[in-house]
Amino acid sequence: MYMAIQEDKRFNRDLIRSRLIDFEGLVLQSYKCSQGYTSLGVGRNLDTRGITEDEAMYLLNNDIQSCFKDLDKHLIEWRSWPLNAQYVFIDLCFNLGIHTLLSFRKTLAFCKLGEWERAAIELLDSKYAKQVGRRAIFNSEELAKCQNQSNKTTTPKD
Repeated sequence: MYMAIQEDKRFNRDLIRSRLIDFEGLVLQSYKCSQGYTSLGVGRNLDTRGITEDEAMYLLNNDIQSCFKDLDKHLIEWRSWPLNAQYVFIDLCFNLGIHTLLSFRKTLAFCKLGEWERAAIELLDSKYAKQVGRRAIFNSEELAKCQNQSNKTTTPKD
């Protein structure tokens, strides 16, 4: 969870932010600053400072929420699938992005038919599986488990 830093009341934080944004700019993608460091946001030097664990968890939570939104928008039926399959598709969306995930036509077709073992095999027959190794094997095994759970659909809490 994001933790607020105790503020020094002598300073106007809005004024400081405004000046820093004016001088540094606000860039929402990583970029190379004038000194060649990878930076993000308002001059955050990722090469020498990085981010804190709290900041990483804040970003992760936002990314997970984006996966729910993307899946709900582009793969409406995913919440009706067995719980293991839902978790797999959250992971796939996070790892690949929704548009690349949607290009897994055969895997998706088998999922929509409830043919989980065939979907599991198809998932492993991909460039993705070669790139991520054990993650793909895990996700494939989770999909295969759904074969006997097809009628046991549960919606997890977001």
